Amino acid sequence: MAARRTKFYLDKQNGKWMGVCAGIADYTGIDVLWVRVGAVLVTLMGAFPWTLIAYFVVAYFAENKPLGLYADRDDQKFWQGVRTNPARSTRDVRSKFRDIDRRLADIETYYTSRNTRLADEIDSLR
Repeated sequence: MAARRTKFYLDKQNGKWMGVCAGIADYTGIDVLWVRVGAVLVTLMGAFPWTLIAYFVVAYFAENKPLGLYADRDDQKFWQGVRTNPARSTRDVRSKFRDIDRRLADIETYYTSRNTRLADEIDSLR
């Protein structure tokens, strides 16, 4: 079964300790450095035991990111956008399909309409 691209995974290939911050960065599309800085700041600002407990719980329950989850960097950015705002992604896909449908309709109208120049060109090839 193929891995789901909309699921949270631990990113141990890019992780420093257990891959939680790298997984959060991969899931959200935020640079991993900023996720790590944010985790350290939250820990130092008085949430010390709760941050570590949450970190270990996430590390225990989350699965490791499968190798080859994304085909390339563009694929990774696309899926991060889907996770961030699925409604916008659906709207974008529908918009692209409407544009393709409109363009195909224009092509069909062009070739099925009475086009004397095209008809003359086809006749000259016979």
